[in-house]
Amino acid sequence: MARSVWKGPFFDNYLLGKVKKVKESGKYEVIKTWSRRSTILPSFVGITFGVHNGKKFIPVLVTEDMVGRKLGEFSPTRNFSSHSGDRKAKKG
Repeated sequence: MARSVWKGPFFDNYLLGKVKKVKESGKYEVIKTWSRRSTILPSFVGITFGVHNGKKFIPVLVTEDMVGRKLGEFSPTRNFSSHSGDRKAKKG
């Protein structure tokens, strides 16, 4: 179920502060975050976030098309290698 429109998008307040500091300094460095649940705001465009996937930080460069989606959508937590049957078929 989606969040109510009247509540507005959810984002962690510390992220907004970090984005302001990065934009003021002019050094567009990676902002590390564990907040996969935060919604991408228009002020985040052009910033690179290091989104934690449970093991490492995946760099995510925010573009205009990503606004309104969650940071966690761009940092996959599961890596699919292949089915065991596929390896057997390739050998023989």
